Amino acid sequence: MTSLYAHAGGDEGLHRLEEVFYAKALADPVLKPLFPQAMPHHVRNLTWFTAESFGGPDRFTRDLGFKHIINVHRHLQITEEQRQRFVDLYMEAFDEAGLPTDVPFRDAVREHVQFGSHVAMQNSHAETDADLHPLREVPHWNWAGDDQQEPAP
Repeated sequence: MTSLYAHAGGDEGLHRLEEVFYAKALADPVLKPLFPQAMPHHVRNLTWFTAESFGGPDRFTRDLGFKHIINVHRHLQITEEQRQRFVDLYMEAFDEAGLPTDVPFRDAVREHVQFGSHVAMQNSHAETDADLHPLREVPHWNWAGDDQQEPAP
């Protein structure tokens, strides 16, 4: 079965998605405290993370490492409102970026973003390493939305 990465259009499709999402996040009053200014490599890093999660190249792990994403979220104090707004804007960006609209793909992307936003929120409140979510590597997402299952036929 085709990977989520290939189904999304590879780097080109995911980069387009992350560009649209990042512009929304920078302009959104609820997310503005989390995204106070544009960072030059943020879209690239988001693209690399999503690509690797969806079965693409492992550039995020090789070039940045998972500790990077933990450090980025640490001490942000993400609220439930911000977490949900992140998911909502991401799915809006998904629609606007022209990615495939089939329900299985859309559901897998939503599950991925829901999961990741919960991990980020937990890590943003962690006072010690023991308080961090136990995830320590880029999750490998699939059609079922569970990195422990094989993709559905």
